[in-house]
Amino acid sequence: MDVSVPHVAVVSLAVCCRALKLCKVPAAVLHAFDDIRLKPASQVVLGLPEHILAAHAQPSPNPVQLQMTTPFPVTLPECALPADFKKQHGLLAKPHKHLVHRAVLAQHMGEFKSFSTSPFQLNRKGIAHSSRTWQNSEKHVYLFLGYCHHYQQVSQPTLQLFLSSPLIAQFVSFHIAAGHSQLYIRNFLSCAKCVLRWWQSKPGGNHPSFVEGLEWLQTLGLQVADQLPRPSKDPKGLADIGKWMCAADLVHTIHGAEQQSQAQMQQQGVTVETSRDMHDAALAAMIFSHLPPVRLSCIRSLVGPAYLGLCLHPDCKEPSCEGNRLSIMSESPLLMRISLPHHKNARKWGKAVIEFDVPSDLAQLLHTYLGAPRKALLEHHLLIGDACPYVFMDMHGRGFVAAAVLTLYWQKWLVSRGGVPMNPSMCRQVFVDERQSDSATAGPSNQGAAMVMGHSVKQWDKWYDMQYHPRLAQNAVDGMQSWRAAMLQSHTLAAPDLTLSTALHCGHVLVSDSEESQYQSCCSGSDSDIDIELD
Repeated sequence: MDVSVPHVAVVSLAVCCRALKLCKVPAAVLHAFDDIRLKPASQVVLGLPEHILAAHAQPSPNPVQLQMTTPFPVTLPECALPADFKKQHGLLAKPHKHLVHRAVLAQHMGEFKSFSTSPFQLNRKGIAHSSRTWQNSEKHVYLFLGYCHHYQQVSQPTLQLFLSSPLIAQFVSFHIAAGHSQLYIRNFLSCAKCVLRWWQSKPGGNHPSFVEGLEWLQTLGLQVADQLPRPSKDPKGLADIGKWMCAADLVHTIHGAEQQSQAQMQQQGVTVETSRDMHDAALAAMIFSHLPPVRLSCIRSLVGPAYLGLCLHPDCKEPSCEGNRLSIMSESPLLMRISLPHHKNARKWGKAVIEFDVPSDLAQLLHTYLGAPRKALLEHHLLIGDACPYVFMDMHGRGFVAAAVLTLYWQKWLVSRGGVPMNPSMCRQVFVDERQSDSATAGPSNQGAAMVMGHSVKQWDKWYDMQYHPRLAQNAVDGMQSWRAAMLQSHTLAAPDLTLSTALHCGHVLVSDSEESQYQSCCSGSDSDIDIELD
């Protein structure tokens, strides 16, 4: 038995109590073993308290050879997708999920997480990972280890596999063959560099191969970005493949859902079906139409007025923070306010809070939903009950903690309303496309709208406005016609006389367009000849 596993210990019934005593395991383990001896399972997983196992946990041992595999590959190997290719091949996917709980890997991941997320880790480059960044890093680690286990027949995957540059090169080729984007591959390479720096921080991690490995990964990332450019997207192309709706169509669809949900609530009363329809209409109205498109992470983490607990954001350390919150300021007249202290650029903005009063139509819709309809949904979902603090919830009564859940939920709802399966994040591009177009209607200022969206107008041009370059190019060509007409009108003046005066009034060379060209100095008092070099 290995008691160094941080959270779980696997005990076989074939192991007797005497052997456990010889190992000098804690008494709590012995008692737990006695409790499960009569159970029929051949193996029982015991969830033991951390304080029992913490005393026995030791730092993970260094690899036998703490250095990267050399020489580093000078090119990527050829890779064709195997016949048993699976999109879900990571360790978190079945049937490999049990490998995550192996002792060595679990301890590696615990140490790597502590190294990456500790607020002050002075042997780490850069700031601490946020909870979202760590989740992405963890995902890439398990995908790489799952690939090594499933396709490279590695029986016991650990973080030591990141020391093998050939395996990394083969995994990148696997990504390219699977048609993954360059951003996806570069995120994995960034994660690989973080793992190498973790190994580098351990005793004996000063081998020169680590420095060479980090440079090799940097070069690989740059060349991946160069050879796999991000595809250019435009509204017409996205509409052709069913991934785009114009702003007017989207507003009309959401407005129709609002009216229908309110009419059904009045006709049929509060039922689970009518409550779910009103929930969906309120969620859609929050994503688009009434407000500049707020970041989806802020909508997912929005708590209701009834929640009085601590901030639920995993990275929040402020004791007085109430989190991203929807508040009722007054009932008559109805006034609701949204405060978003946790948004993507909160750190860059000096923890500035995005705060605004909700428009009256949206406030009335949200106020109606937060009453009897939301209570009916919570009572229907017995798994969570009335403990769900978030304003919006999935079909199981749980908050949209994962971004992918909200994406699938929105796509399904939009298709049911006659739309297309467009990602909810694409609503931000739809809004910016309308605001930046030559036919934009009267609306909010660009600077104010960008503030609610959690970024700046400069980011509109760089990331969100997909017609920025073609629109500027066309406007420039159209403007050239008026410029050309102005040039033609200015040609009515007589042609200028190119003959220059020969008066000696300066210290420059005088030029004449006569047949007998003479070049002389303006200094007439000089007796010496001046050699002039003509270019």
